Amino acid sequence: MKPITLLLSLLIAVTGSLGAASKPNIIFIMADDLGYGDVQCLNPERGKIPTPHADRLAAEGMTFTDAHSGSSVCTPTRYGVMTGRYSWRSRLQKGVVTGFAPCLIAPERPTVASFLKGQGYHTGIVGKWHLDFEYLDPESGERYSQKEHKTPPVGAKIPDGPVHRGFDYYHGFHHARNMEAVIEDDRVIAHDDVINMLPRLAEKAAAYVRARAIKKAPFFLYFPLGSPHTPIVPTTEWEGKSGLGSYGDFVMQTDAAIGAVLEALEETGVLDDTLVIFTSDNGCSKAAKIDDLQAQGHYPSAHLRGSKADIWEGGHRTPFLVRWPKGGIAESSTSAQTICHTDFFATCADILGADVPAGACEDSVSYLAAFQGEKVDSTRAGIIHHSVSGHFAYREGDWKFILASGSAGWTAPKHVPDGPPAQLYDLASDPGETDNLYVSKPEVAARLLKQIEDDVFGGRSTEGPESKNDAEVDLWKKGDDKGTKKKSK
Repeated sequence: MKPITLLLSLLIAVTGSLGAASKPNIIFIMADDLGYGDVQCLNPERGKIPTPHADRLAAEGMTFTDAHSGSSVCTPTRYGVMTGRYSWRSRLQKGVVTGFAPCLIAPERPTVASFLKGQGYHTGIVGKWHLDFEYLDPESGERYSQKEHKTPPVGAKIPDGPVHRGFDYYHGFHHARNMEAVIEDDRVIAHDDVINMLPRLAEKAAAYVRARAIKKAPFFLYFPLGSPHTPIVPTTEWEGKSGLGSYGDFVMQTDAAIGAVLEALEETGVLDDTLVIFTSDNGCSKAAKIDDLQAQGHYPSAHLRGSKADIWEGGHRTPFLVRWPKGGIAESSTSAQTICHTDFFATCADILGADVPAGACEDSVSYLAAFQGEKVDSTRAGIIHHSVSGHFAYREGDWKFILASGSAGWTAPKHVPDGPPAQLYDLASDPGETDNLYVSKPEVAARLLKQIEDDVFGGRSTEGPESKNDAEVDLWKKGDDKGTKKKSK
């Protein structure tokens, strides 16, 4: 080989390797209904469930202590992760979707998967979608109805699922009540006992990592688990492991799924080249029998008030552990900066040095700077929280303003008819949200109310092109003592 040809070959090889290094593999693991206090290292005094693999991520990376899901229930959070936008800007104003309906993500809206695919990534999802899609008869093309089919038939075709929203590969299920229906790409391929779903997902996620790690293109794996959400069904090998009942056992088995992915990354030699994020979609559900767990010394929400569905911190403050040594994340580091699941999209764009696509990320701010211990540069004044009933709260610094008199969820009191119409807490001095300052600090409440009005009705909470909500939004819900309602512009 001539010297000049050899030099060119070396330059191409070096340039190629640098290009690959600048595009890390990205894995976003999201448990379902896992409380902040269910992770052992986040709740050392009042957490009794061993979670060695989550603890490993914290020991080898960064713990965000003030991270929040976009909602205190499943579907809205998932919409926010995928789009960088709050779900209540869509047609979903409260609650969750139940499948057998058009996808909640509009076909023209960019997702983090379609964005990364455009950046050269192979994109895969293994797990729970829960953002609606339809099921069609493979022969006639007719839509199956939920009324006629409790479980979609094997062979049913899906015209608007994850592979139509930016993913190259999908293996999983829609939501808990249809967990028997196993889906791959755009078809229902089997019916299986629900107890087999968690082992199936762990195996498929690890297999995806092993298959993609040997390829030249970087990969993005979205791994939204369906556990420890109901049905709470630990397999035989995990029964009795926690000493706290089936929920504790199921949490341990969920943690083992993290371990399966980390093991696959290590075996293929790409662990340090991969950004791994682990979190939950909302707080622990009452279906876990929280009172029984607390009687045994385990507090799923740790020091926080409330749980899944609530507007209080236990409903939406989630574990958020990040490992990426080649991205500058130091071992056993922490960040107290307030972030939201909607921020994942903008963070991915920032990592790649790319602009977010038009028509996306209205509520997304990159937290990449926090990985090196720097302050996040945000054009967003604060973060908006949302409960199962559609009630709002606003977080700015240490202040939290709640546009409801109670939990607005599943924890008593849900509503306090004789109390103040809203709540205001200084989380720096009152993280348990016990001292309502709404009456004594009217100027703070008024300022935060004005800010949430601007962010809700303005169509976006960050700087950027003009945007509009897809539907009308009631800021104050029926039954609130405030009595005033505003619609989106």
